[in-house]
Amino acid sequence: MGTNGSTVLEPLRQGLPPIDPAAVSSSASCALPPRYEAVGGARQFTKSTLAKWELGEHFDDVALVVSELVTNALRHALPADTPREGDQDPPVRLHLMHWTSRLVCAVRDPSHESPMAREADDFSAESGRGLFLVDSFSDSWGWHPLAGTLSGKVVWALFRVRAAEQQ
Repeated sequence: MGTNGSTVLEPLRQGLPPIDPAAVSSSASCALPPRYEAVGGARQFTKSTLAKWELGEHFDDVALVVSELVTNALRHALPADTPREGDQDPPVRLHLMHWTSRLVCAVRDPSHESPMAREADDFSAESGRGLFLVDSFSDSWGWHPLAGTLSGKVVWALFRVRAAEQQ
């Protein structure tokens, strides 16, 4: 099962800069299994989606952010007893949404815990720099709890992109 983009999109609009909902031109999402191999699948999904939207030049930055958000969801948001095999109702979902001049990548996970960035000056650490990278490579990012029948949260990152007709 999963959720359609509008369920995630509605509360997502509330935390974003003013964007005309009528300007949403495209959205795509994919469910990710609770295994670390899902990060590669998320990158491939992002690559093919951006190519379809003629936004391939943004792939490197967007893929880095998608990788970090998916890794964080798998590492920190899934309970330790979450089965790591089987794809029934995957608990993590990647959403990509494209407006005329903005691209949002959002990762839904089942945790209610706030994402927390670690100190950015500890570059010797093996992990913990994910949200610092998200902040560095995207134009803005944030998160919000899910409402309604879905439980958990969505962590999103926004990229400003040129409209296709301006390229």
